[in-house]
Amino acid sequence: MTAAVTLDWAPGRLSLAFSGTSADADEPVHLDVLSLDGGASAVRSHAIVDVFTATEQRQRTSQVFVRSAVGERLRYVGHDADERTLRIRQRDEESGLEVTSTLRMPEGSSGLQWRHAVRNTGSRPVTLTAVSSIVLELADREDGDLFWAESEWLAESRWHRQSLSEALPELGLVAHGQDGRGRFARASHGAWSSGEHLPLGLIVHDEGPSIAWQLETSAGWSWELGQTQTSAVLSASGPGDLEHQFAVRLDAGEEFVSEPAGLVVANGGRDEVFAELTAYRRALRVRRPVDAALPVIYNDYMNTLDGQPSTEALLPLIEQAASSGAEYFCIDAGWFTDEKAYWPAIGVWREAPSRFTGGLAHVIGVIRERGMRPGLWLEPEIVGISSPAAVELPEAAFFHRFGERVLESERYHLDLRHPAARAHLDDAVDRLVEEFGIEYFKLDYNINPGPGTDDGVAGAGAGLLGHTRALREWLLDAQARHPEVLFENCASGAMRMDYALLSVAHIQSTSDQQDFRLYAPIAAAAPAGVLPEQAGNWAYPAAAMTDAETAFAMVGGIVGRLMLSGFLHELRPAQRALVHEAVAVHRDWRKRIASAAPVWPLGLPGWDDDVIALGLRAGEETLLAVWSRGAARSVVLPGLAPASARTAFPAGAADWPLAIEGDSLVLEVPAGPAARVFAVTSAS
Repeated sequence: MTAAVTLDWAPGRLSLAFSGTSADADEPVHLDVLSLDGGASAVRSHAIVDVFTATEQRQRTSQVFVRSAVGERLRYVGHDADERTLRIRQRDEESGLEVTSTLRMPEGSSGLQWRHAVRNTGSRPVTLTAVSSIVLELADREDGDLFWAESEWLAESRWHRQSLSEALPELGLVAHGQDGRGRFARASHGAWSSGEHLPLGLIVHDEGPSIAWQLETSAGWSWELGQTQTSAVLSASGPGDLEHQFAVRLDAGEEFVSEPAGLVVANGGRDEVFAELTAYRRALRVRRPVDAALPVIYNDYMNTLDGQPSTEALLPLIEQAASSGAEYFCIDAGWFTDEKAYWPAIGVWREAPSRFTGGLAHVIGVIRERGMRPGLWLEPEIVGISSPAAVELPEAAFFHRFGERVLESERYHLDLRHPAARAHLDDAVDRLVEEFGIEYFKLDYNINPGPGTDDGVAGAGAGLLGHTRALREWLLDAQARHPEVLFENCASGAMRMDYALLSVAHIQSTSDQQDFRLYAPIAAAAPAGVLPEQAGNWAYPAAAMTDAETAFAMVGGIVGRLMLSGFLHELRPAQRALVHEAVAVHRDWRKRIASAAPVWPLGLPGWDDDVIALGLRAGEETLLAVWSRGAARSVVLPGLAPASARTAFPAGAADWPLAIEGDSLVLEVPAGPAARVFAVTSAS
């Protein structure tokens, strides 16, 4: 028996080699080589999939979700391939499980999307408790760095860098003659896929090869690193029993498909692998013609109306938003009830009886008269306890645990697997588009109902997974019915920031943070987790701000997607001029931002960093934002290779002294809060 037969596959710029791909192989299919542009392989030989069941977990005891009993018994059945998709079929005779592993390279990228279909070809039921999305062994763990991000409400996208030797300490495994049993792990909990950590990670070698991965799910996920005698193994998965109370029963002939995960390789360091990940994310998106416009959006919530809109409050905001250059105006929460405490009332999505003098249609008419397109806030999956929908919809349309309806903070959770729940949302969207001509919906998600719902499934995590898949399908169908309407994925300010939803949504709110000084590291780190053209960064100037603080508050919006808010009509003339200028600069750059790759000359921002920098590189041009939050100092920004640099915003303010030294830009940064945007042209 032998496993020497090799399958070679070379999609685009990648080269992959697999072993164990013959009928007489005595081990599972292994990925032996993964390289970009003929560079060094990022991996060494390891089996490509693990499958865990209720009766069989690991073949070898450890904390790590690798070397599963089923996975080690899988044997090659066959494969088929074309230029961008490879499918490998394996079967475990003992359990009767057959696994089809699909690797797909989306058009326009050099990344791979991995997922596995597990079919029960036996005669007995099998209960799955976890299926990997990506499993691979690193070619080299020496001198590598691990990057991962914490994320919580108001403090999103906080990146950490640590050496692999710190994350995975030397254990003397060679002397023991066996692999390690511990792990370095990150995982989600509950229904906020990015409520604790972002669903991605990187392993970086400055000279390459480096890799990055992301879990493309709005349900549970985990990734972990474990040690082998020679290197380290990465396992990235959707929901599992241990972290997410996931289980799915497969009767004979039934199939389960794992959640997709993306993987990219770069022959360089951090910024190079993020560039590959950025290209991969763009290739994932389901785009419509309306998505190409990249409009400036004004929203009345942040540091403004806080969910208490009225005709009298909105009219001056509409006037100033339009004159500032906003193209869409979104009325946020509260429009559907006369009560100030609106959470218990959500779920019916009809105009409040007396909140709007002259009616909501009058306000929307004014928005259109001022040349903007109207939007409304929705929280589609949630029904308040006092909403008529809480009793009108069938009981099966809601999340349940142990036979009881799930209640979180005076709100119930719809289960979009149920046709009545989906019809309820279809009716709301269709009616609002028809009645008011709504062209933008902000979709929020402000509760975390726990592991999910156990209706009709073996584990609550499987119920959550089914719901989130139904949510994505609902959103795709709504966009197909209304091709002129944009949909924002807010999710309580980036608490569900994942590419299950961002592959189909137009834009992502990056935070609910209301302190403009604290927003700087969030805006600067955002392109690590979301495309820059989808990174909806709030810009909320206020009359109490100085001119320098006003400019600081606007900069984050310029280098992402500008989401404008604030009482603009109360601003001083100089502040209004800064707002108009910032919007104009953003509108001038937005098409280039949509093709740019992020760079961080000072590294990914720390939460308390005094100086923060983000560059968006589009060809030979880089839009560079620099924020100062501490004392004045001289700052060297390496790697920009500048031939020239000029202040792009604010043009009328005093220039920061700058100089070009080799491949670096040297800035004299004043005491903060202060911020600038520079246009940097690289040497050809």
